Amino acid sequence: MKEYTPAPPEVGRPNPSAPAPTAPPPRSTPPSKGLWVWLLLLAAAIGAAYYFWPKVSVVFGGNSAGAPAATKSGGGAGGKGGRGMGVIPVVAVKAMRGSIGEYVTGMGNVTPIYTVTVKTRVDGQLMEVRYKEGDLVQKDTPLVEVDPRPYQVQLEQAEGALVRDQALLDNAKVDLDRYEGLLKQNAIPEQQYATQKALVKQDEGVVKADQGQIDSARLNLVYCHITAPISGRIGLRLVDPGNIVHATDTNGLLVITQVQPISVIFPIAEDQIPKFLPRFRSGQSLRVDAWDRDQTHKLGTGTLVTVDNQIDPTTGTVRLRADFPNTNDALFPNQLAYARLLVQEKTGVTLVPTDAIQRSTATETGTYVYLVKPDSTVTVRNITVGTSEGDESQVLSGLAPGDVVVMTGVDKLNEGSKVNVQLQGSTQRTAPAGGGSPGGSSNTGAGPPAGSGGTPVGQGGKKH
Repeated sequence: MKEYTPAPPEVGRPNPSAPAPTAPPPRSTPPSKGLWVWLLLLAAAIGAAYYFWPKVSVVFGGNSAGAPAATKSGGGAGGKGGRGMGVIPVVAVKAMRGSIGEYVTGMGNVTPIYTVTVKTRVDGQLMEVRYKEGDLVQKDTPLVEVDPRPYQVQLEQAEGALVRDQALLDNAKVDLDRYEGLLKQNAIPEQQYATQKALVKQDEGVVKADQGQIDSARLNLVYCHITAPISGRIGLRLVDPGNIVHATDTNGLLVITQVQPISVIFPIAEDQIPKFLPRFRSGQSLRVDAWDRDQTHKLGTGTLVTVDNQIDPTTGTVRLRADFPNTNDALFPNQLAYARLLVQEKTGVTLVPTDAIQRSTATETGTYVYLVKPDSTVTVRNITVGTSEGDESQVLSGLAPGDVVVMTGVDKLNEGSKVNVQLQGSTQRTAPAGGGSPGGSSNTGAGPPAGSGGTPVGQGGKKH
């Protein structure tokens, strides 16, 4: 029986009897991370286009003159004023007729009219202090006592010398009369008479010198009792009782500052001088108000008394002095204060709050307001502003007393926007024509809604 030996398979040729290889299962490919990044960027671009497209359309398709853009729909109830904003709630105020002052302001210092450093005129021990620090004293009030005893002794010595020398003078005069009679009788030489006459003159000079010593001693006694040279407030004590003081001491005993009245010296620019100088030179009394450095608290009211005689070339200012009664002691020496010189009081003018005035370089006057019309829509009204004082401004042209202007909520307005008006200080709202509920919120920190036009193009939207 033959054994069967299978032939070896040929290299490179598939074996038909071998099982076919099984293909591996396909693997799922995870999405690429870059795809998510592109999707996020696309979403951001869509959001930015949605937000900025209304503003871009205003810039390229709105009012090319840069004035507040006008809406075609008028912004009625449910209209398109402010991209679905509807009626816009605003706070408005009426223009009123009143008075306003024109001021020139400068920051200065409270300066006492008189300041005196009290010193002793005699040497001696400081015996007594008759004041308290901070006292408000009147002129000639006793303040300090210096030991007067040495000067009392000097006075007695001078009086004694005067008595002695006066006796010598009297005796010399008697001898002179006697010699005059003898000279007429040729009983004595003329030289003896002339000598006696000179002696009388000499004794008269000695007596006069003695009288001067007496007056000097009495004056020193007066100087021992130091009194207030002016009325004012006493500062801190500089020398305590018991110390020896000298007339040559550099430091004084105390300082007195006049505080009632007191003055404020303040500079103003040289171009402001023509506004008040003619009235001041004509004798008119010009009012000056003093305020604290924050200009929130009024310290007093005074009058202009002095204008300096030259302009400071380094600063281009001139200094003015105003006096204040200061009966309430609100003005303190060397205190910083704002002085406000009233140049002119304007009466019967149209006034509006300064916050209601908008600024723009694109308008003819540079200022405008949003005027509320009877149909509860707003229109841009160019105005001319005059004097501004505090929270009020004078309107020279463009408004009349009684006109209603928007003060709060202007960042949501365009020409013709429908508004729901609440007058300042009043809780009553004026319903717009055509009804409808207010859309959006009041101007309390929120920015203008997208597509509302917001700030008028080219105007900056800044309030005065």
